[in-house]
Amino acid sequence: MTRHITRAVLGTGAVLISSTLVLTGCGSGFSGGDAKPDAGGLTSSDDALTVLIGSSGDAETAAVQKALDDWTAKSGTKTSLQVASDLNQELSQGFAAGKPADLFYLSTDQIAGYASNGSLKAYGDDLKNKDDFYPSLVENFTVDGDFYCAPKDFSTLALVINTKMWADAGLSDADLPKTWDDLASVAQKLTTPEHVGLAFGAEYQRVGAFMAQAGGGLAKDGKAIASDQANVDALTYVKSHLADGTFAFAKDVGAGWGGEALGKGSAAMVIEGNWITGAMTNDYSSVDYTVAELPAGPSGQGTLQFTNCWGMAADSPNQKAALDLVEYLTSADSQLAFSKAFGPMPSIKSAADAWTADNAALAPFLAGADYAQFPPNQDGAADVVSDFNAQLESLKTADPATILDSVQSNLEAVVK
Repeated sequence: MTRHITRAVLGTGAVLISSTLVLTGCGSGFSGGDAKPDAGGLTSSDDALTVLIGSSGDAETAAVQKALDDWTAKSGTKTSLQVASDLNQELSQGFAAGKPADLFYLSTDQIAGYASNGSLKAYGDDLKNKDDFYPSLVENFTVDGDFYCAPKDFSTLALVINTKMWADAGLSDADLPKTWDDLASVAQKLTTPEHVGLAFGAEYQRVGAFMAQAGGGLAKDGKAIASDQANVDALTYVKSHLADGTFAFAKDVGAGWGGEALGKGSAAMVIEGNWITGAMTNDYSSVDYTVAELPAGPSGQGTLQFTNCWGMAADSPNQKAALDLVEYLTSADSQLAFSKAFGPMPSIKSAADAWTADNAALAPFLAGADYAQFPPNQDGAADVVSDFNAQLESLKTADPATILDSVQSNLEAVVK
């Protein structure tokens, strides 16, 4: 097994945490008096651009600021970076006040609501690099057939393994799990009185990977599929190994999330995204680990992806310049610089080879882009997922079909 030494921290721009948000405001005219739509329907003016982000820390803020400064030097258009302490709240307040930022980080669970009330400009089809984005990321930010915004980066889930515990159990690279049976077998060998074989969060954002591997998910082709037998099979598999003690939810081994469980030695393997690299570097630098693709289930390989986009305000008086800035921020050079600074994976295919060369040990995360699913992006879906997560906490003793029937009922009300 290859020793993995981490180097980068993944910013919050790539991590997706579902939250409830009251969507307010709508497109109601241009905030700049001299703004005029161009032939492509984009406003144009001499106004500076405001950019609102939620930052993971100084590294991300500095990287975005440098990119903005470089673009300003190239374009002549000034920019102002705003770092939100509560991105959801400040974005909502900006729309409600009729003074939104021109560009902003926007998550998949927010896009449908803001799109429906006219707050967003759907500019995706105007991007010169439109065809370079991974198709699943484009789908993530498509609402009612309109591609709204450029995916700024993304993350996937993979299997992260404590190298020493793996070797101590007599396991080698040949034992990396390829199937559910393999995963159950190595988890059993890795489980000791001191640590569990595999841990992950008690949430759809982790357990959903098993649903994908079983051929299920929450929604498909605009229909809720939560109660499908494939999902019942997935949750039944997870439940059986929670019951035999070889799998555990992170909270049940005294950890707030998978990264903490791995770092503290409470679990030999965890299911996490590439944001784990930052925590391991900063908080658990003495722990060596290896990343592997998640094993295939009955329906093949499956994982989940998480992403944000560069949202554009419908009320922006300078959308033409904003579009040019987005193309600059999502170019291969910019995204590779962001990756080096704070860790996210580039959202464009043309940067894949360079990213992999620089991050060979993390390549399994990028490999997941070929088969990743994403959480439903319909308005109200985040609330359904939150309720699902609450029910998953009792999966060890609950009936999987009953849980999924409840999710199906809730999801049918929002996925139409």
